[in-house]
Amino acid sequence: MTKDTAARSELKGKAKHELLEMLAIFLYLAFFFCALTTHSMLLLHEFHGKDWNYSFALINALVVTKVIMIGEYAKVGSRYESRPLVLSSIYKAFLFGLLVFAFHVVEEVVKGFLRGSTIAEAFHETHIDVFISRSIVIFCTFLPLFAFREFRRVLGEERFQTLLFKPGV
Repeated sequence: MTKDTAARSELKGKAKHELLEMLAIFLYLAFFFCALTTHSMLLLHEFHGKDWNYSFALINALVVTKVIMIGEYAKVGSRYESRPLVLSSIYKAFLFGLLVFAFHVVEEVVKGFLRGSTIAEAFHETHIDVFISRSIVIFCTFLPLFAFREFRRVLGEERFQTLLFKPGV
């Protein structure tokens, strides 16, 4: 095997791993973001434009997935990695929860803008209490996500996969 072939093979393996990481995080977040959208629609009895709501939920899941991956690549939240896993998980869930809060605010402003409001009107129409409650739910959603990711980081990929998916371990 030549150096060039080995390098391509390694690059292909890394790309596959990153794609699987992205898919796993996206599916996890899409499930919860769509559930949160459904909850909000049922609670507020707002069923018009539901396709847009789910579209924004999926777009949010994709954007937040990419933010998480870039954040982890940039070592965001890594200063707590030497502490107990519970603290590291809570810290990362909180940090990324703040980012999602910001994305939700921007999302609502964009939706208002698409409905014909000016940006100022759309921002004024946003309900901060709804964003805070969403952020709390999202923080709670992020806790197991980052706990699993921290367990995987400490145990190693192979050991984590074995413990999680192999019977009788």
